[in-house]
Amino acid sequence: MISNLHYISQGKTPEEHLKNIHKMCVAGANWVQLRLKDETFETVLKTAKAGKDICDEFQVKLIINDFPEIAHKVDAHGVHLGKEDECPLEARKLLGPDKIIGGTANTLKDCEGLCEKQVDYIGLGPFRFTTTKKKLSPILGAEGYQKLLSNLRAGGKFIPVIAIGGITLEDIPILAKSGVQGVAISGHLNAQAEPEKILQKIKQQFSEKQL
Repeated sequence: MISNLHYISQGKTPEEHLKNIHKMCVAGANWVQLRLKDETFETVLKTAKAGKDICDEFQVKLIINDFPEIAHKVDAHGVHLGKEDECPLEARKLLGPDKIIGGTANTLKDCEGLCEKQVDYIGLGPFRFTTTKKKLSPILGAEGYQKLLSNLRAGGKFIPVIAIGGITLEDIPILAKSGVQGVAISGHLNAQAEPEKILQKIKQQFSEKQL
């Protein structure tokens, strides 16, 4: 089952990533993606092992961004692959049928391609401008999600779609109505003194949408 809220780790150092992951696990997150950029394979592997220990303590799913090999080595719940990363079909061969594989998309063509490669969910965005990505794809906005999801479903594809990119609590109602199953948030959660309140509100709004 794909969570309504994906916390994407953030921090200036691997230690800050781990600190923030622990903070979100304590706050009640149930899905964490370790997203370390511009670090060596060894550093990401070491951080992933520590992150897996934290997530296991709180029974939280850990997804590794970009590195199927590391997801395999630390027995993470899965991997999230960007548009320029390894093919999901190759990652599936390594990880097996029971692990979660997600992929990043910006267009209907991207989504259809990921469906053909049998990913478990799609991270679609960006919703708005965000500083967490260096190469930002064209911004979608709420109308973009509605149109794209409508076209995707018209083609018989009902894969879970998670909205990504600069999302805040105020955006959740309109995104929930757009048809996405959940949201991925990073900076907005890190900035909260009491992230557990934000987590609770997000989960509540998506659960109300599903009633």
